[in-house]
Amino acid sequence: MVALDIARWRKALEAYFPERHIYVRSGGEVRAVALSTGRQMAIASAIAACALWMGISTAAMAVGAMSDSKVEKAVAAERAKFERRMADREARLNSAVVQLSDTNGSTEMLAQAVEHRQAALAMLLDAAGATAAPTQTLVGTPSERIQTVSNDTDRLIDQAETYAKTRAERLRLALRLAGLNPAAQSPPGAALGGPLIEAGDPRALAAVLDVDEDFARRIQRAANDMSDIRVMKVAAEKLPIAAPTVGTRRSSGFGVRLDPFSRSVAFHSGLDFSAAMRTLVYSTGPGIVSYVGPRNGYGNVVEIDHGGGFKTRYGHLSSSTVAVGQHVAVGQRIASTGSSGRSTGPHLHYEVWVNGRAQNPDRFLKAGSYVHEAE
Repeated sequence: MVALDIARWRKALEAYFPERHIYVRSGGEVRAVALSTGRQMAIASAIAACALWMGISTAAMAVGAMSDSKVEKAVAAERAKFERRMADREARLNSAVVQLSDTNGSTEMLAQAVEHRQAALAMLLDAAGATAAPTQTLVGTPSERIQTVSNDTDRLIDQAETYAKTRAERLRLALRLAGLNPAAQSPPGAALGGPLIEAGDPRALAAVLDVDEDFARRIQRAANDMSDIRVMKVAAEKLPIAAPTVGTRRSSGFGVRLDPFSRSVAFHSGLDFSAAMRTLVYSTGPGIVSYVGPRNGYGNVVEIDHGGGFKTRYGHLSSSTVAVGQHVAVGQRIASTGSSGRSTGPHLHYEVWVNGRAQNPDRFLKAGSYVHEAE
């Protein structure tokens, strides 16, 4: 079987490459060259090998050319990037040279410009509510003055941040104690004016104040806190958070206690302040007097509507100095203590109501102390 296949291949090759004779005439002589099948196959193989080598070489040259083109492009891109960087640095250098030229290259004038910027920053922070002031007297060489101003600027922003953070947190706590959401007290647009707030982008504020962006972000955060302080203080000023009496002692708290008459457990809806007869009683917040007269168990009372669902009640009074419909301010005298109604002795019974429910007045008195600390 194998011999048969070999014979077929031999016949096929002899058919493709039959024996050929080449006659060469030279100098009157004729020579014959016989090309057998084997020789023809060898020559064809050599020609195919040369063609393959030439194809591979051509492809390699093409790939190399493409690779060189990519390298050249990458080199060109790096060169362009480097040139852009150099151009940018040159532009910055030119800008610095122009700035120095504008100040005639004088260190003294540069120090003055820094001082002016620092003084302007101090005025902006003071207008926003910070109790900060620039260094008043600067002495020494221009370099020493510049360093002094730089240190004082850091002092100013640290003071402003501390002022804003501590007071804002106290006011937020006061509003939470009163049952209010501090974030809801600052409606859109209820912020400070001026570049500190209007420049929402720190880069814009940095350009306005001629400071770096990090410093601009710091003063903007402080200014936002200061804006919140003003808004929250306005909200707190409407709340009944002041003390109803002065120099008195609490004799009974809010919540469950033993009733002094029945000696059984009962709920006490306010605070009692032990006081001498006719001790002055003050309004704990601004509002409108909604009721004056006797109430069952309370004796003589004064009730004030403070708006927003807040009401206060002052009981067991001996007399009152206000009338229904009268506007009263925080700290205004409204009555005198007594022992009217269901009372065991002269004292003030004080209640705070929010949306029809009695609240612990102690929370509001604590809120008042936080507001006082934030002033």
